[in-house]
Amino acid sequence: MGMTIAEKIIAAAAGVDFVKPGDIHTVNLDRLMSNDGTTHLTVDMYNNNLKNPQIADRSKLVFIVDHNVPADNPKTAASQKKMRDFAREHKIDFWEGKGVCHQIMMENYVCPGELIFGADSHTCTYGALGAFGTGVGCTDFLYGMVTGTSWVLVPETVRFNLVGKLPDGVYPRDLMLTIIGEIGANGCNYQVMEFGGEGAGSLSVDDRMVLCNLAVEAGAKTGIFEADEVALEYLRARGREPKAVYTSDEDAVYAREYTFDLSGIQPVVARPDFVDDVVPAKEVLGIRINEAFLGSCNNGRIEELRVGAGILKGKRVAEGVRFLVVPASLEVYRQALKEGLIGIFMEAGAVVMNPNCSVCWGSCQGVMGENEVLISTGTRNFKGRAGHPSSKVYLGSAATVTASAVAGKIALAKQGSGI
Repeated sequence: MGMTIAEKIIAAAAGVDFVKPGDIHTVNLDRLMSNDGTTHLTVDMYNNNLKNPQIADRSKLVFIVDHNVPADNPKTAASQKKMRDFAREHKIDFWEGKGVCHQIMMENYVCPGELIFGADSHTCTYGALGAFGTGVGCTDFLYGMVTGTSWVLVPETVRFNLVGKLPDGVYPRDLMLTIIGEIGANGCNYQVMEFGGEGAGSLSVDDRMVLCNLAVEAGAKTGIFEADEVALEYLRARGREPKAVYTSDEDAVYAREYTFDLSGIQPVVARPDFVDDVVPAKEVLGIRINEAFLGSCNNGRIEELRVGAGILKGKRVAEGVRFLVVPASLEVYRQALKEGLIGIFMEAGAVVMNPNCSVCWGSCQGVMGENEVLISTGTRNFKGRAGHPSSKVYLGSAATVTASAVAGKIALAKQGSGI
């Protein structure tokens, strides 16, 4: 019996030749990432609950302040200071104000074949480069930090065969929301979503990040692609080399298999308050909005900003609508400046923010008021996610979000001419 990509990564990390779903193994971790959501808790446990605290390998650690940037109140400031001081004391790689943690990791650290724990649920993003990334709580993070190891219950893998090519005006976010809508928010609980097929090869690394990032919204342990030439070229351009490149064996065993024809995907929207309540966008046209958000670790990269700016150029954000545009990283921001995209957004009346989690986090920027409606490229839309419990969050692509910001209501972008 063969192994899947995920199983091969776990086997290598465990130092064994073969693993199968249901096995429990002690594994060596290649990298650990923590952000300002919970790092202060990890630091407190390290300082107060361990008899002889020590860090196994500080070169494997990355701390990133990205959720509330800059700090929005004294309590947040104190938590971030604790994180900042600890990183300085222990010579841990530290990033602040440079972008969302997963974008920073993809741009600077992640390599194919690695096993990475992150203290954030969307660590599954790293599968876009053929790594096994998964989210853990601060206690598990602490254990990994001080021992360099952890344990893994080997998950089953579900195969998603992608065929064809996405039509013009349809985006990877539409594809992944469609998948979640079909299989459900619990459709892959503690399973790996493995994406493959000739349709997968047509997707850029940024596109693949969109799919892997939302894998956790289907309950998955992680999402993953084979590290093909597209991924390796991304890596080479950034001066990195893979740890290992794995492909699933022909006789690998999958829990289930699905096939999605990309040519049949259409623009979709996830309705409040469930990420799997997905309908064709045309079914919700005309719903009035108060705010639109283009950004997040799912949809704040240069490709999405290009889409949004292309729709917005020469137009204005609708009266009474707040349109927040938040590049996913400083690198993305600089590229958008270079291409003139930031100017297009600002001239149209959008508010361009510093790179951070922003509206998606629902804590420090663009917080929604009572009964307000948001259309967002964020990751989640559960009740109260973006602010007041009575507010409503619709999830859509960068194109749908931008077209809606112009129309003042949920709208679709027309090919080549905005809305």
